[in-house]
Order: sequence, then structure tokens, then C-alpha cells
Amino acid sequence: MKITVTGSLGYVSTPLIKELIKKGHSVTIISSKAEKQKDIEALGAKAAIGTMEDVDFLTKTFTGADAVYCMIAPGGSFNDPNTSVRDVVVRSNAIINNYVQAIEKSGVKRVVYLSSVGAHMNSGNGLLIIHHNAENTLRQLPADVVVSFMRPVGFYKNLLGFINPIKTHGLIAANYGGSDMSYMVADADIADAIVEELESVAVGRKIRYVASEELTCNEIAGILGVAIGKPDLKWILISDEQQLNGLKAFGMNASFAESFVEMNASIHSGAISEDYLRNKPVLGKVKLEDFAKEFAAVYNQ
Repeated sequence: MKITVTGSLGYVSTPLIKELIKKGHSVTIISSKAEKQKDIEALGAKAAIGTMEDVDFLTKTFTGADAVYCMIAPGGSFNDPNTSVRDVVVRSNAIINNYVQAIEKSGVKRVVYLSSVGAHMNSGNGLLIIHHNAENTLRQLPADVVVSFMRPVGFYKNLLGFINPIKTHGLIAANYGGSDMSYMVADADIADAIVEELESVAVGRKIRYVASEELTCNEIAGILGVAIGKPDLKWILISDEQQLNGLKAFGMNASFAESFVEMNASIHSGAISEDYLRNKPVLGKVKLEDFAKEFAAVYNQ
């Protein structure tokens, strides 16, 4: 198959590209950075240098593809006082609209979109609202365009954000934690699921969740603690206000801090995982104990 991949050489895109090429597919990778071209070609793929804001470029790159893998990379910095959640939402909406135009103009009939757990929520999910909006927009494509919405749960890599608090305070603290369930996934398992989805025969619109491990926050802390030589590591539950103040103190601007607190609160309440639990997937092969080795390597740097 001829497959166009957005997301450059990102966390999910890189293992996805490697697996697609390994399986004999012809892959074109969209990147906004010309300096990535050599790395893309070194993987055995073709580079298409351009931006997601350029509909003509997207249309040209999508044309002739059997399938397109789309994701949003809205950019921006959580510490930038001049950027707000609204700015990210507006840009994300614009990117999805550009994808839709390019898909229609190019004649592509198979689309896989990297969405997220929580995309079923129209409020209360923080910045994940961009995926709720994106799914609704992509659903407006003509009926003969098959669209799969991949909804991975929380990325293992997000746990790396707890390294500094562990070093500073000796524990993990968030407005979800303790006995709360946390559903997590590895990039490799997401990539495998996307490849399987691209190669499958599907019709209409499909939602597919992707997960690798289901653990309580206490269990996660225990596994990470053993890996870094702190077997008594705890993950404590703090209030929304404490979380908000902590994020602001860390330098996150108020808009993004409030969004993160809202998302975390939905994890604590279980709202974010309600639809996941109704449509649970077969768990992937990469477990937290595997990722804990990577976590420990970063922790000990």
C-alpha cells in the first residue's frame, strides 16, 4: 500500500513508520522541517516537506495514497504566557479542517486518525477536547471514506514528567492517584494497532481503543519505585487547587494549568475512561515493567 503519514518522526510516528516499511508498504512522511529529510530517507521512506496549514501541499501529498494516517501536532508551549488553550483548540480545528479538504480533493478513501481516550466527552476533558472536535469534523467526510479513530489511553512517556517531583519531594502527587485506576499504553503498541487497522478491511466510521496496561496509581508508583531504587515510592492524591497551584509554580500558564487539572479530575472521577471500559481492547505487549527500565535510565541521567 501507498501510505502517507503525518507527524514527522514523532513518538508514535517513528515506530509506525518502521513497522510499515518492514511490512513492505511505500511510505511518505510529512514533516515541516527540511532537516528531517535525511533521517526520513534513512528509514526507507519518502519525505514531503511542508506544513499542515497548506491545503494545496496536503492535497498533493495525499493524492495517489491508498491510506492516510492523520494526527494533530498543534505546537505551542505550556509555559508561554501568550498562548492559551483556546489558541491550541483554534489551531487544531483549523488543521483538521485542512485534512478534510485535502482528503476530499485528493480522493483518499482510507483514513486513520490518532485520537485519544476522553474524545467521547464534549466537556470536562481539558485539552483532549481537540480530539472530540476532530472526530466530529472527520465524521463529515463522504460516506465512502472509511475513517478509523484510534483512541490510545495515557502514554507511558507521560510518567517521565514525574521525575523532577520524585527527585525534589520523594513522591508523586497529582489530583488523581492512590487507588485510582490508570490505563496506560506504549508507543510500540499504538503503532502496531495502527498498522493492523490500516491493513484491515473496514467500513464507515470505527472507534478503536489501544492500551497496554491497567494499574492503580499505587501499583504504578511501586513498579517505578523498584526500578529507580525507591521501593517505597508513593503516589498521593491532592486536591484540584493544590494541583493547580503546583503547576503554576512550575511555570505553566494559567490556561494550560486549568486544562490539566480538569483532565486529571476526569481521570480521578472515572469519567475519562467510561467509554473505554465499555469498549475495552485486548491489551498490548509492552508492560509498565518494560517501560520502567527507560524511566530509570532517564531518572539516573
